[in-house]
Amino acid sequence: MHNETRETREDDKMPIDIDIDHDLCVGAGQCAMVAPSVFTQDDDGFSSLIPGREDGGGDPMVREAARACPVSAITVSETGS
Repeated sequence: MHNETRETREDDKMPIDIDIDHDLCVGAGQCAMVAPSVFTQDDDGFSSLIPGREDGGGDPMVREAARACPVSAITVSETGS
């Protein structure tokens, strides 16, 4: 069981691509609350990535932040190496 946990943590550090569909975003702010080191809200209150964190910065909460979005405006996918 300990090995499974370690594998999951290593998977979370894989390079990822985060896409925010700004046409869907309603500015609920759930992403910024769940993963504040990656997401913020712009001047209009809509979701935005913190500069330099476009790849998730290794934050294990990025996928949870995408799941927390009430309108599914955030997609997280693995990038090709």
